[in-house]
Amino acid sequence: MTDSPALPAASARFLQFCRGLVWAVCALALWPAAHAAPLSAADERAVRSTVQAQLAAFAADDAPLAFSYAAPNVREALGTAAGFMAMVREAYPVVYRPASVAFLKPETRDGQVFQRVQMLDAAGEAWLATYSLQRGGKGWLITGCVVVANKGRMA
Repeated sequence: MTDSPALPAASARFLQFCRGLVWAVCALALWPAAHAAPLSAADERAVRSTVQAQLAAFAADDAPLAFSYAAPNVREALGTAAGFMAMVREAYPVVYRPASVAFLKPETRDGQVFQRVQMLDAAGEAWLATYSLQRGGKGWLITGCVVVANKGRMA
């Protein structure tokens, strides 16, 4: 039994969710740095570890594990682990299979945490993935990810 039949509706909901997330990330990026509060060293490690663990789950094609790092908003938008994995493969190929990754320092803005990750795809193109995270019951959960072409230098 597969979860595939729910994918088209889930994809439409997820695309609507992504549009909202893009606007939120863009608005926060324009706020002055004075609104940012530093994370503790332990939280920085935990945020990075959450993103790394999800990337490892993608590499292992472990949809349930990858989906377990998604916050409730993402889980609700996509519904199933299989639908989530299919969406990532289709819409975020560099996140699904990055050739290399370089983590930047996580940032906070008004309680929201952002982890930027520079990635190279298999063709050598550079991308910047900005993850948003929230504290969950057992640690950090990923609330969204925006990926843009990175014309800058890799770290």
